[in-house]
Amino acid sequence: MSVRVFCNARRGEDLLVRGARVVDPLAGIEKVCDVLVRKGVIAELGEGLQATAGVKTIDAVGWLLLPGFVDLHAHLRTPGREDEEDFATGSAAAAAGGFVALFAMANTDPTIDSASVLEGAAQQAAVEARVPVGFFAAVSKGLKGERLTEMHELAQAGAVGFSDDGRPLATAQLLRRALQYAKVTDRFVAVHAQDDSLTGKGVMNEDAVSAKLGFAGIPAIAESAPVAEALEVARYEGGRLHVCHVSAALSLEHLAKAKDLGLRVTAEAAPHHLTMTSDKVNSLDSRVKMNPPLRTEADRKALVAAVKSGLIDVIATDHAPHAHEEKEVPFEVAAFGTTGLETAFAALYTTTVLPGELPLSTLVERMSQTPARIADIPVPTVAKGQVANFCLVDPDSRWVVDPERLQSKAKNTAWAGETLQGRVKATVAAGRLAWEAGA
Repeated sequence: MSVRVFCNARRGEDLLVRGARVVDPLAGIEKVCDVLVRKGVIAELGEGLQATAGVKTIDAVGWLLLPGFVDLHAHLRTPGREDEEDFATGSAAAAAGGFVALFAMANTDPTIDSASVLEGAAQQAAVEARVPVGFFAAVSKGLKGERLTEMHELAQAGAVGFSDDGRPLATAQLLRRALQYAKVTDRFVAVHAQDDSLTGKGVMNEDAVSAKLGFAGIPAIAESAPVAEALEVARYEGGRLHVCHVSAALSLEHLAKAKDLGLRVTAEAAPHHLTMTSDKVNSLDSRVKMNPPLRTEADRKALVAAVKSGLIDVIATDHAPHAHEEKEVPFEVAAFGTTGLETAFAALYTTTVLPGELPLSTLVERMSQTPARIADIPVPTVAKGQVANFCLVDPDSRWVVDPERLQSKAKNTAWAGETLQGRVKATVAAGRLAWEAGA
């Protein structure tokens, strides 16, 4: 039962990239060279390569050539809320951000909780998507936390894993049963760790900023306590568990213990939690309202250190598009979530790589190769004979994030108005040119 991804299939590209600095941790490459692609497959790496007739040439001197990114956590809102995002716009945003594959969460309308709904979404993605799109299936029918989905059937349909993301799993017993069934399908369960009794009506992190603004806060233990519980269940059952959007330093302590014990657990952090803090909420801009919330600088630094050490396995965007009317309201009543596909690399490059918090190679590995391994899809690598899955980045390009110029249908980016450095100039996904700036 293999994981399946879907996109608009076109003939593989004939392409010559000249003079880029290739950075590929898996291939052990960090050097300036040319890369020749024939019919979508990397044919040659070297210096002074020549293009024959019909081969498109990209002058990439001064640019980076990186293995394409893989997003293990995105919300594409299709089916049901195509006014917020669809496969065409979501995958265009992904391509513009350097992503060569992404996986959509199941909290759509209807929920992706049956093989027929998953197959319908897959057929639509196969027509509309610029880059390969895969799908999570729900753990429970209708995300209600009452009855498990037909997990074997959904795995046969190609689901990458199971998650009720957007909502915490209702009980530890439900998680236990989900892990038992997922183990049979060789899939994993991804959990949105949240204790609703502790979250209450909170709208931001519980800290000095929430006290100053008079907002109800969400304490870090609303995440760390259910993380601990989920890890204990996974320890007992021996199943594969993935912890979504870790935001709190307290959660890392439980993850470290679980990994020391050899549990089959992985975890992700989102770009906004790695680059922003709750101080952003002083602006009262609802675009910086997300769940879990932006936390303290101590939390942010702990997360970055966890990414560097590998305690956090992957960086995933949690791309969450919303309609204008859901965000253009007072902060307290606005919807949670920010878009992130187009800004992920630039935000992280600007905030963590340039100041020296993360090596570029580590960022590439966490955004590209490790998530591909977890998803069990071909790992992007710049090597002869491999399908071309890479992006070209101008590391010196400084740009102001203008929501109206982004590819996503939704405009609720937390980086609106921010000046970032490092811009994706082209993306080759599944052997095809999926994005070229200015084209």
